[in-house]
Amino acid sequence: MSLIDQLVRPKASRPAPRRVSGYKVPAGALLAWLVMLLAMAAAIAPGLFTDYSATEGIAGAQRLAPQAGHWLGTDQLGRDLYARIVWGASHSLSAAVVAVSLGLLAGTLLGVLAGATGGKTEAAVMRIIDVLLSIPGLLLSLSVIILLGFGTINAAIAVGVTSIANFARLARAEVVRVRHSDYVEAAYGSGGTFWSVLWRHILPNSLTSVIAFSALQFGNAILALSTLSFLGYGTPPPTPEWGLLIAEGRNYISTAWWLTTFPGLVVVAIVLAANRISRQFSGARR
Repeated sequence: MSLIDQLVRPKASRPAPRRVSGYKVPAGALLAWLVMLLAMAAAIAPGLFTDYSATEGIAGAQRLAPQAGHWLGTDQLGRDLYARIVWGASHSLSAAVVAVSLGLLAGTLLGVLAGATGGKTEAAVMRIIDVLLSIPGLLLSLSVIILLGFGTINAAIAVGVTSIANFARLARAEVVRVRHSDYVEAAYGSGGTFWSVLWRHILPNSLTSVIAFSALQFGNAILALSTLSFLGYGTPPPTPEWGLLIAEGRNYISTAWWLTTFPGLVVVAIVLAANRISRQFSGARR
């Protein structure tokens, strides 16, 4: 069962909540938060983590293996790989934030519109969502990039467009579930208007799952952006974006394995951390 199906599962089928005294955060969740916070700190203030430049190479230091002074080695132009990974956090994470924000805002708006109004409006919106879901994500991203052009922001917009349908589907299911609950019916019965009930009762109780899903989508956005950069459709060189670092090092994988291994491990760590944080939010909700 997918995470979306678990989140939209009817309330009656969910197990009754258990009272837990002295709740402790699992070690895996703590590690995930630590990884995410370190990545965010590197994106905000990369100069605190390294003194090397991300774009200027060192003469005579081409393709040095990991060693003292260059913890993760250097690339084919003598640039410190650790510095390029640290400076690349700002490009990769900021693009992922833009992508998730676009999908969250546009998808939630469509989902709330469909779930709250019903009828022909819901049918029309869901047909649009079905069309978006029928197109493979990578193909849709490439189509958007071809229309907008290359670049970090355009790649982020392309990835965000591919996530709109998933956000809309989840938001619509949650709004429909809450709209038919007893307390919403009571609010209407006591004289509440459509907009007041929507704002005070439906939205606060239906968007928790959407927020939890946005954490999962953040990891997916990192992976999608890295894929686009690896294929040459994302951030152009010499910008130190994580997917681009992997692409630049693939030609030297037999002689300089660290050029692809370490950026790849960073991407995997961020994606796993985002998935674990999303699971924590989903578990807290249930």
